[in-house]
Amino acid sequence: MKRKFYIPILVFFTCISCVKTDDFELPKSESKEISITGDITGISAVKSNFNPETEDIYVFSETNTWMEAYVVSSDEGGNFYKELVLQDKPENPTAGILLLIDDNSLFETYNFGRKIYVKLDGLALWSNNGVHQLGIQNRGDVLAIPSSRIDDHILRTEETAEIIPLELEISEFTEAHENLFIKLKKVQFNRNLFRANHHFTFAGETTDEYDGERQLESCETEATTTLSSSTFSGFKSLYLPKNSGSVEGVLSRNFYDDYFVISVNSPDAFNFDAERCDPEFLDCGNQTNQGLEVLFEEDFSTITTLDKLENKGWSNVNVNGGQGFKTSTFNGDRHIRISAFNTEETLLEAWLVSPPIDLQGATDIALSFEVMASYDNASILGLWVTEDYSGNPLSTAWKQMDAKIPVGPTNQYGKHFLKTELNISCLRGEIHFAFKYLGGAPDKTTTYDIDNIRITGN
Repeated sequence: MKRKFYIPILVFFTCISCVKTDDFELPKSESKEISITGDITGISAVKSNFNPETEDIYVFSETNTWMEAYVVSSDEGGNFYKELVLQDKPENPTAGILLLIDDNSLFETYNFGRKIYVKLDGLALWSNNGVHQLGIQNRGDVLAIPSSRIDDHILRTEETAEIIPLELEISEFTEAHENLFIKLKKVQFNRNLFRANHHFTFAGETTDEYDGERQLESCETEATTTLSSSTFSGFKSLYLPKNSGSVEGVLSRNFYDDYFVISVNSPDAFNFDAERCDPEFLDCGNQTNQGLEVLFEEDFSTITTLDKLENKGWSNVNVNGGQGFKTSTFNGDRHIRISAFNTEETLLEAWLVSPPIDLQGATDIALSFEVMASYDNASILGLWVTEDYSGNPLSTAWKQMDAKIPVGPTNQYGKHFLKTELNISCLRGEIHFAFKYLGGAPDKTTTYDIDNIRITGN
């Protein structure tokens, strides 16, 4: 037997002309009831109808059931398009889902925090790119609810709840957190997004296609995740905030379901009011003069095999025994390449350690090199140096250098190398420098090409 539910709705009237007189009484609040004939269910129960093994579309029929939910997305800033992200509770949510709606300016009716009921009969459930979605079945797809049928499926209540974001660490992300409104604390954007020659925007770069993806990193754990912003958003051309702090947004998956992304309703989601938390880099001071004598040089033009690389004194080490740096060419020029793409290594830590270089007696020493990034989904290359190499990169005391690592296009090979020049005059004796790649398939697989390494001095 189906049950009929009544949801009380409070309607308030505002006094427009405030005149002090006994002839008028303050208006009383009135309430009306929304009648729902049927059963009420939650998002978690709705999602349980999808079978991840068969991945078949599930169509609700003759259930006479309504799903209770709260809106946690807003299309006012243009970062969400023809969709509502819904979660089951205003605080400590446990389940979220995406509702596809063929309409614009949804925020005007279904604002952030608005409680709604969704009639399930006639809707279809599937998982698209790893995210559970509700819409209308159309053959093998699930499409947005047509605008003419919105009122048939969505009941808007008068309640707008205060949404308390679920606080998470990046390392805690799981499938259960998808489509939830979350909060990350003590995070910042990767420093390579703020180089002197270029300050990155949310999604306004020439290489951004559909979405701009920018790396966020934890100040405490160094774990990383990705901020995804639509190239159609109203804030796409704004500069990323430089400092560190907290951010609130919806947790989801990237287009290919490779990794988690967080999407914000507006730039107001960022509260970056703390200083940056970058690591301590080797600082040899400002370089006033640069030596003219070449102390070390490698352009990899004769390195056609990895054996030839090792014969010249380079150490190419994957600490887990997998793939390391490889030889490659770009526009006919030979260089060294590293990528975790297609490796199936969930953690790929590789070191390319230079031969020993004697700096004894040299002054005005500078180290320069060039790097190009391609198919970029994370900044995972760094430069390190030591005056006491043990023969094993893991047991060596390294000093990190503030190298300029380019941020490349996400969907194609890069077109240019970026040159870094660093003062290393405070180093003495025999040194080794090393490029460290810390990535892993499928979410941190950026391809880097390295070329034209040179150390000069007097």
